[in-house]
Amino acid sequence: MAKTLELLFLNTEGKTVKVNVDSPIDPIDQQALSTAMDQLLASNIFMTNGGEFVSKKGARIVDRNVTEIELG
Repeated sequence: MAKTLELLFLNTEGKTVKVNVDSPIDPIDQQALSTAMDQLLASNIFMTNGGEFVSKKGARIVDRNVTEIELG
């Protein structure tokens, strides 16, 4: 099972954009996560077609199961 942490932000146009973090540390420290997202906003390093990131929208953990299928 693969886990991904999705950090959700709003850009200048009000559209949701996300930053994915593979294999996050479990359990998630909510305060540390909020602080990290604030730091990403303050650094202003991300730009989208809809403008820069302007606010936090949320975060979520996505679990994904992958089963390989052998062919042949």
